[in-house]
This record gives sequence, structure tokens and C-alpha cells, in this order.
Amino acid sequence: MQVRIEDTCTACGLCSETCPEVFELGEVIAEVIVDEVPSECEDSVQEAAEDCPVQAIVVIE
Repeated sequence: MQVRIEDTCTACGLCSETCPEVFELGEVIAEVIVDEVPSECEDSVQEAAEDCPVQAIVVIE
């Protein structure tokens, strides 16, 4: 699984709180810090994507 952040991100920090192994807050928007999502983090990444208030997280399976 891979994941990316769209430019619509508002840097609310929800994703980095939900899954800090994959997301961190950048200077302007959140950033993905891995190339491939570790299998043990897939559920947390899905949760972050579902909970994102602006639907800026795109999961690529």
C-alpha cells in the first residue's frame, strides 16, 4: 500500500497523530515519510484517510 497527501491538506495534524510512523507535519501540509506503508500501519492509514476533514489523504492499494 502507498499513500499520498493532496494539496488540499490544511495541516490539521490528525493524520500524524493517528499514524506518526507514516505521516508528519511539514512546513505547509502534512507529508508522507515512507515509500511503502508498513503492513502493521495499514489500518491506521485507512483510519487517517477516512477521518481527514478535507479528504486530502489518497490511499493507493
